[in-house]
Amino acid sequence: MLKEALAATAAAMLLAGCATTGTPMVDSANPQDQFMARLNALCGKAYEGRVVTTEAADKDFAASRLVMHVRECSPAQVKVPFHVGDNRSRTWIFTRTEGGIRLKHDHRLENGSDDPVTMYGGDTAEPGTATAQAFPVDAESIAMFRANDLGVSVTNVWHVEVTDDTYAYVLRRANRHLRVEFDLDRPVTPPPAPWGFE
Repeated sequence: MLKEALAATAAAMLLAGCATTGTPMVDSANPQDQFMARLNALCGKAYEGRVVTTEAADKDFAASRLVMHVRECSPAQVKVPFHVGDNRSRTWIFTRTEGGIRLKHDHRLENGSDDPVTMYGGDTAEPGTATAQAFPVDAESIAMFRANDLGVSVTNVWHVEVTDDTYAYVLRRANRHLRVEFDLDRPVTPPPAPWGFE
């Protein structure tokens, strides 16, 4: 099912890339454009996931219902709210840049205002593949982490994979490995809007 949606999305992205001012040109042979097309092919759908790693630090996280919702899509940017139980504070933002793809984590408080630690992430340092991209932490995020006593996060690298049947979100750093997998063959009812986007 993703393959058919991917073909249609790639064609639409090629047209949009040519016609929309400010939208990066889409190259169907570029792995990063292919990756963005894979995300766009999921647009409007939501999926339930589970933690597949076994670190003690993720015990409470793993016990929650985890739902991702590919909510806003274009060739230039895809926003994916990530709900953890009743917590609707997180949105992954993938932005196509001139040099690659940027991943940012938009965190909100329940009243919709910015969390003190928000919009952290990084840019791809390598082309990656159509199904997998890595995002090393950027300097702005390192400064934010240090300012908020989160020095343990200054070596973060986030990985995102989008295959025909699985979306995976991975966080790696020294002594830390979290992997959450979502079954793309079983969409669920989309959740409410994330905080701040109602």
